[in-house]
Amino acid sequence: MPETSEHSAAAGHRFDTVLIANRGEIAVRIQRACRELGLKTVAICSEADREAPYGSTADSFLCIGPSSAAKSYLNQDAILLAARLAGAGAIHPGYGFLSENAAFADAVEKAGLIFIGPTASSIAIMGDKISAKRAMMAAGVPCVPGPDTALPDDPSTIERIALEIGYPVIIKAAGGGGGRGMRVVPKADLLHEAIALTREEARKAFGSPSLYMEKFLEHPRHIEIQVICDDHGNALWLGHRDCSMQRRHQKVVEEAPAAGIAPDIIQPVGMACVQACLQIGYRGVGTFEFLYEDGAFYFIEMNTRLQVEHPVTEMTSGVDIVQAQIRVAQGHVLDLNQGDVTCEGHSFECRINAEDPETFLPSAGVVTHLALPTGPGIRVDTHIHAGYKVSPYYDSLIAKLIVHAPTRAEAMTRMREALAGTEVEGISTNIPFLRALFEDGAFAQGETDIHYLEQWLKLRRAA
Repeated sequence: MPETSEHSAAAGHRFDTVLIANRGEIAVRIQRACRELGLKTVAICSEADREAPYGSTADSFLCIGPSSAAKSYLNQDAILLAARLAGAGAIHPGYGFLSENAAFADAVEKAGLIFIGPTASSIAIMGDKISAKRAMMAAGVPCVPGPDTALPDDPSTIERIALEIGYPVIIKAAGGGGGRGMRVVPKADLLHEAIALTREEARKAFGSPSLYMEKFLEHPRHIEIQVICDDHGNALWLGHRDCSMQRRHQKVVEEAPAAGIAPDIIQPVGMACVQACLQIGYRGVGTFEFLYEDGAFYFIEMNTRLQVEHPVTEMTSGVDIVQAQIRVAQGHVLDLNQGDVTCEGHSFECRINAEDPETFLPSAGVVTHLALPTGPGIRVDTHIHAGYKVSPYYDSLIAKLIVHAPTRAEAMTRMREALAGTEVEGISTNIPFLRALFEDGAFAQGETDIHYLEQWLKLRRAA
């Protein structure tokens, strides 16, 4: 992206050093984007990650605490101190950890640093599912049937709301995310028990017992729309993804674009997302998540951060989303118009996890052998190498295998070949599970919804 007077950063946004407040493959990805933009990087680590390979390629590498994430990657004071000591002017939170923590974003800005992400107010609005739904309804974004208010305490009022929506309903924590804090209620006599259990779960996990209720859609797909916005009133959407392949509400395989959705159906939804961003003054990258059933879209939440699955959109749109995110934080004007955004071909991403392929229990240990596929249309985002010690302290994601090809069928074939050429020894991984999934006929035909993978796994176990 060439520098011009029109696209130069505002004085208050200039920085030349970025502290990466994360670990693993996303730390490597952000570091690469920074280097390509001519920026210095500060890597941080816990004691468990002292030997992380990205430490040696950063300009500074600081250990900020013990192995426990609560005492290191979630320690806001330690991260801010590291930024000051290393002379960083900005902090990139990656995904997970503090990436959607409004208090942290606010603390970064108050410390005189740039938070490479949305403003604290935007995070707060969209982080609370009730206020997010209210904002989306005001912007004309279609939402799942159900009120845009928290559930009251009165049992009879709750019963009335459920009847108005119609069973089955789903109870969700207002501050929830990551598949936690939700419970499906198929009939009325199970409602109050579900409310009590979810309230307690929400209180413990998210610090708030606030709940809301929506219609439970029985056969939807999970569709996402990627957006990016600058500080100058410009907002774009970069196409759509299908993330329906989920186990226990956790994504396993993602693809772009979502197959079988006509442009005239998705276009108004994408533009409504853009309008919603402009309405709340959103800055940076974000993802609107929808359920899609019977030709209709229903908003469920917005992730105010970089997504794990951003590579499939990069592969199809040609936009380096991480670089664009950093440049927006520097104060640059987006150098694309909506008419410039074209999505070509098809892309898949497989999340490779250190876990048993049958039980999905985490697998820690030393990687004794690693072979990764190469070739046209193949990308691997990872931080591991032969000799790397996989820690038991953090998420089991160790690599993302991404492919791109002209058509969905060709991309599936390419992924099969790429998975066949991926070897990780010394620990267990989900690679055998992924190989089997890409041989499944219904998945190959795009005939799946968000419940399909769970049902597929039950049939495999019963066989």
